[in-house]
Parts: sequence; C-alpha cells; structure tokens
Amino acid sequence: MLITILIFLLILSVLVLVHEFGHFLVAKLFKIKVEEFGFGLPPRALSFKKGETVYSINWLPIGGFVKLYGEDEAGAGSAKLKVKSEKSKVKGLKRAFFARPAWQRILVIVAGVAMNFMLAVTIISYLFSVVGVPTPGKNVVVSGIVASSPAAKSGLKIGDTVEEINNVKITSAQQLVTLTKGHLGEKLLIKIRTNPPAGVSETKILEVTPRKNYPKNEGPMGISISQNMLIKKYPWYEAPILGTQEALAESWMIASGLGMMVYQLVLFGSVPKGVAGPVGIAQLTGQFVQIGPYAILSFVSLLSLNLAILNILPIPALDGGRLFFILIEVATGRKVNRRFEGYAHAVGMMFLLGLIALITLHDLFKLFTGQPILPKIQ
Repeated sequence: MLITILIFLLILSVLVLVHEFGHFLVAKLFKIKVEEFGFGLPPRALSFKKGETVYSINWLPIGGFVKLYGEDEAGAGSAKLKVKSEKSKVKGLKRAFFARPAWQRILVIVAGVAMNFMLAVTIISYLFSVVGVPTPGKNVVVSGIVASSPAAKSGLKIGDTVEEINNVKITSAQQLVTLTKGHLGEKLLIKIRTNPPAGVSETKILEVTPRKNYPKNEGPMGISISQNMLIKKYPWYEAPILGTQEALAESWMIASGLGMMVYQLVLFGSVPKGVAGPVGIAQLTGQFVQIGPYAILSFVSLLSLNLAILNILPIPALDGGRLFFILIEVATGRKVNRRFEGYAHAVGMMFLLGLIALITLHDLFKLFTGQPILPKIQ
C-alpha cells in the first residue's frame, strides 16, 4: 500500500513537473522573467537562486509550479517594480508576461500541454520499440468446443489451428465465421494443424457439417475461436511516427470520454462508469504496479494525455481558459477586463474543485461499500 502511494505521488509529480517545465522553457526562450520554479507545493522547504530565478523544493510533494513575472490569476497581469530610473522600469516591464505579444503568451501557455503530449509520445514510442505491440496473427485457433456439437463429433480439439476450409486459406476469425454461415447444412472439409501438449503436431482433414438450427450462443459448429497474437517490435526510426499516431488516437478517445462525462453529469447528475478521481487513479496505480514496470509506463502515458486534454479545455483557471481570453484579445484588439477575467478564473477553479470533490465522493462511496471503482486490469 505504501509503495503504491509513493509511486502514485511520484507519477503525479512527474506529470505536473513536465507540464510546468514546458511553461518554464518557453518563457525562458522569450526572455520572460521566471521568478520561481518549484517542485511540490508550498510551504517552502528549501530553495536556491540561480540568476534571477528561485528554484524551490516545497513540503507538499504533489506536482510543481512556475511563477512568471507579471502573471497573476488574470491573464492581463500586473507588475510592481522598485527601480532607480524610468529607463530601467520600461526595460523591466518588457520582461513581464502580460506585456509580451499575444503569440508569445499563447506559446507559453500551450507549452505545458505540448510537453505532456510529447511525454506520452516518447513513452509509447519506447514501448513500441523495446517491448513491442500485440498484433493479430494469421492463425485461427479453436479455444472451446461444445459437447455433442458437430465440431466435437468431428474430432476437433481445443488448441487446433484451422488452416483451410474447403481449400480456402483461413487467416482471420471473422473469415471463418462468414464462410461457415455461408454453408449451413453442408459438409465442410476442414484442414487443421494439431497442437498436442507433447509430441509433434500433425495436419489433418476433418469433416464438419455446420447446423442450420443451433442453440443460442453455440454457433453452427459449436466452437469458440480466437486469433493468435504476435508481439511486433518496431525500429527506432519508425516507432515515433506510430507513437504519435497512437497518442492522437488515445487523445481523441479521452476527449470523447470527457464529453460523455459532462453530458451525463448535466442531464442525469451521475458520474459515468469508468470515470475516477484521485482515489480511483491511486487504486488503479496499485494494479499497474502489480503487473510490472512497462505497465506503469503505459499508465503514465495515458495519464499524461489525460492531463494534456483536460488542461487545453476552454475552462477558466485552466491553460485552455487563459488561451481563450488571449484569443478574444487577438480577435477584438483589446485586452479582456482584468477584474472580469480574474472572477472568471475564480469561478472556473470553484467548478473544477467541485467536480473533483463530487468524483472523489463517488470513489469513496464505492470504496467503502466494496464496489470496484474501476474495472480490474487483467
């Protein structure tokens, strides 16, 4: 339990730090003054200053933060300077976040989301290259046989590989099903390769007549079949391309899931199945810890994409909300009222905290009533 909690906190910290490092890196690139880059959340435990930036380690070991000069809860920002001359004042204000061109502020804001996405792509690409990806093979294997069915009477055994039916090569489970249903009541010649527990496999030709009328859930021949799975590893130069494609596909699924969650919450006032807060994620972390390190890496990539998608949503208090107000500024040619934007971010934060609290209560209720918060990972 303790190991699970520590790994959960470590994963959360890494994800948030990677996100904040994106903001930090692009701000430094544009010479925006970074006042502090903190690991964990205040109160501060220790710190040191390098150049103009304070690097701190804080007591709450959850994530981190970047404090930019001239950035407050509203994107319009403000800055207070203690300077000796008007010239130094103007020079100092130019380095404030709110004083930079809109395109620079946009890049600083989206950099956090981009870093989370890049982390996911990096992990997925590594797994594709080093661990490999399960891909369907071309062998169709008999995984179950119903007693007294046509298959059982023909001599088919569990583990046999179906190679041909009536001289047609079988390469997929769907092909076998379609071919069988097209010849109900007709005698089929099935070429199989045996898979004995010991000894040498043999090739046999068996006769099976699929039933026209058969019990529900049994099928015409009375067998269940599965596609064999192969582990395919991709070369290092190909893995990043496939990793990016996979990350985009997963991002779309996450976005669709978030949309469904909001829809169900608004219309029905209930938390959809498969949605979990910190408690559920911590529980899921324990399951991945039991599976192994590669499973943990896969989980981290999924969480990183979740964090990226959530942060880019146009909700005040999130990066997407700040981006939304900057885009309004670009469209109208004038900054949004600072006080209004500050109130909007405050309301957005209250909404997010309320949503997290609702989901957490839902998780705790399931936990204390013995219900699984999320399906167990197999």
